[in-house]
Amino acid sequence: MDIQGIISELKQETEKLERAIAALEGGDSSSAVSNGQALSKPMASVNKKTRGPLTPEGRKRLSESMKKRWAERRKRA
Repeated sequence: MDIQGIISELKQETEKLERAIAALEGGDSSSAVSNGQALSKPMASVNKKTRGPLTPEGRKRLSESMKKRWAERRKRA
């Protein structure tokens, strides 16, 4: 990739970061919308799944699978 391409990508990233910072600070996000660019959600909120507490059955399955995994590792060593 040439230097001009790298500079162009860095400028685009800088603009994205500035918009994200403005959104977090409560700044005016109308400039991003008027440019036809929507603000993206942070990755943590997109991929975050809420899970309930571990049930006794789930805890038992997890315990058995971990014991099996540790036993396999001991055999290899």
